[in-house]
Amino acid sequence: MQLLITIGLSLLVIGLFFAGVGIKILLKKDGKFAGTCSSNNPMLAEKGVSCPVCGAAPEEECKK
Repeated sequence: MQLLITIGLSLLVIGLFFAGVGIKILLKKDGKFAGTCSSNNPMLAEKGVSCPVCGAAPEEECKK
């Protein structure tokens, strides 16, 4: 019985997480998250790593 309660609470928390992300996407302009391009990451910019998603170099702006 205790196992079922634990599984149920786990599924509830995961469901709330996905509902929260969905609501955030609906409320964001154009459904986009800001700052997700790795060219914005200062640690990767120091190493000169380009974004694997859009291909932007650290000194460039995100191409998506």
